[in-house]
Amino acid sequence: MKLIRIVRNTKEETRFTPKMGLLQTRVTYIRKSFAGIPLKTLHKYRNTYYGKVKDCKACELTA
Repeated sequence: MKLIRIVRNTKEETRFTPKMGLLQTRVTYIRKSFAGIPLKTLHKYRNTYYGKVKDCKACELTA
């Protein structure tokens, strides 16, 4: 059993972009975990409608 592993998790979030407004998108998180407890997020990205991969820094999380 590995103690440190890299876990990839995808969930749907509502984001806001200045050009498009509200956007419902699937965001993938890559996290480092120790014994099943997540330690830190290494990277997060989203796929566009056209299949491109974009970083989540361009859009803001909304409540």
